[in-house]
Amino acid sequence: MDDTGRLYFRQLRAGRDFDADDPTAVQLVNFVYLVGDRDTGECLVVDPAYAIDELLALVDADRMHVAGVIATHYHPDHIGGALMAGHLIDGVPDLLERVPCPVHVQRAEVPWVSRTIGLSDSELTAHGPGDTVAVGEVEVTLLHTPGHTPGSQCVLVDGMVLTGDTLFLDGCGRTDFPGGDPEVMYDSLQRLAALPDGTVVYPGHHYSPPSRGTIEAVRQQNYVYQPRSKDEWLTMFGR
Repeated sequence: MDDTGRLYFRQLRAGRDFDADDPTAVQLVNFVYLVGDRDTGECLVVDPAYAIDELLALVDADRMHVAGVIATHYHPDHIGGALMAGHLIDGVPDLLERVPCPVHVQRAEVPWVSRTIGLSDSELTAHGPGDTVAVGEVEVTLLHTPGHTPGSQCVLVDGMVLTGDTLFLDGCGRTDFPGGDPEVMYDSLQRLAALPDGTVVYPGHHYSPPSRGTIEAVRQQNYVYQPRSKDEWLTMFGR
């Protein structure tokens, strides 16, 4: 946790930092992020899933309170709901029962999120590309990065980008799930690659030994950036 300055930021891994006894959480190694303003005590929860009571207890222990949710995309391991195997994961609806607050999603993701967790469209706050969300005096920018899903979005804040399942330190999100599109995924990856070199990438899963890395290092080391054109990308990764 960054414990200096006004910005409040935590990277929490399900199955380790909370919900340690859930084999699904341990296996899927999802990250949940807390972003907020220390002075006001408000924070946003990015992709709240698994053991919501434990997650809220961590927020409480930091003397913060939840002022909103940001969903990077609709998959149940990020917002709750039933996995294909039938395992039910706690998520956004469970959080809203305890802390009513806005749920920020990209506009194209609204129907997918609604179907996954049973919230109506009116219970979701829809955003367009480049919209900002303020929490206290801290402002985050929502970057539309479709490809893994139609409304996948990344979160930009203070030189960091929370990439959900769009970009990992090694690899990127699959495009063969419902709503995936390898062609637009290429465009989204290029959009992320154009961020300033020092931007720190915080992915949605702990798939690599490091938990974060600069976009400069990711561009150099991640095999998804090896193709030199969209045609070459589609030859290698289109499916």
